[in-house]
Amino acid sequence: MTTSSQFLLRLSFNFKPFVCLLTRTQNLHAMQSSNRLNPSRLIDFTVKDLTVDKLRLIEVPDNATLADALNAMSLFCIKPMANRVRAVPVAAVPGQWLGAGGSMIVESDKETGRAKKQYIGMVTMLDVVAHIAEEEEENGLDKKMAAHVSSVIGHCPEGRSLWSLNPNTSIMDCMEILSKGIHRVLVPLDSNVENTSGPELVESASAYTMLTQMDLVSFFLDQSSHLQAILSCTVTDLSAVNDNVLAITSKARVKDAVKCMSMAMLNAVPIVESSSDEEDHTQLVDGKNRRVVGTFSASDLKGCHLATLRSWLPLNALEFAENIPRTPLFASAPARELVTCHVTSTLVQVIRMATTRRVHRVWVVDKNDGLQGLVSLTDIIAAVRAAISTS
Repeated sequence: MTTSSQFLLRLSFNFKPFVCLLTRTQNLHAMQSSNRLNPSRLIDFTVKDLTVDKLRLIEVPDNATLADALNAMSLFCIKPMANRVRAVPVAAVPGQWLGAGGSMIVESDKETGRAKKQYIGMVTMLDVVAHIAEEEEENGLDKKMAAHVSSVIGHCPEGRSLWSLNPNTSIMDCMEILSKGIHRVLVPLDSNVENTSGPELVESASAYTMLTQMDLVSFFLDQSSHLQAILSCTVTDLSAVNDNVLAITSKARVKDAVKCMSMAMLNAVPIVESSSDEEDHTQLVDGKNRRVVGTFSASDLKGCHLATLRSWLPLNALEFAENIPRTPLFASAPARELVTCHVTSTLVQVIRMATTRRVHRVWVVDKNDGLQGLVSLTDIIAAVRAAISTS
């Protein structure tokens, strides 16, 4: 067992300056004078309400290879779900592993209660990117793709934890968790742990499903009639725009983009127009005010066969991003377009962009497509929760 599988999670959350909260509160109160806010209806919901139509969890075994995991992610992306699977849980024989973050989340027999399998962690696309980006050696890519997924867990911070969220957890508590860097949690369909709510490192159930940030943000749209005063605010009014955005240039290669994203622990980066031939295209650059021409995402590498991945790594990243929609894996997905908004865009507009295009971040640009920042799903969830809390 590798040390990366045994990290004990210590999350460090970065909070925006308190002045942002004051600004958000003032703007929200101004909006409430013309729009009625009724958050009480939202507060009545629990995590169970969000998982009613969710499918049962699908995982890969701990001895599966990285190539197996990538293929599994692509196979799970049946046509209605195209490009939606970005992580898979890893299951092992119970009692032989220390789960990520010290967790002990097991699937047990419904009748006898005997543990059948233990979920030891989650392999995300960022874990895959970090693993591929490690120092190369002879036949290095072949060896990396043949590695067991159990050795890949924990390459990125999120992979060093595995959380279960009780179905009785309130939506507000769920929003608190998913607004602080946790993108997905397991939810037991029939928990054997009684009288608990909130995040758990110890859980036993006969079946699980997965709840993601995208599920929660989609729920906001479903409840838009109760969140009108919040959703009609601009992303600027809600302090939902992250002004600091690192990017790659339009002349960066795929292998350089992978290494940069691995070092900075970024799931996706904007591709900005190159300023000159002298610019270092192997490094991340400050994207502020530079024209956005594309997006490079870790999930674009999903479902790659070894030969395909080997042929893609030397390619120009922008060329890769433009050609990936033509591959069979993404054939049933919506046409790839650059997803952008403006500082004057309302939160509901941004949410619709994110959920319709299945992206986790929307680039904020000016009238000339100059990059001004980004709005991520994390930013959206944090903004909605803060607005409800201060209303």
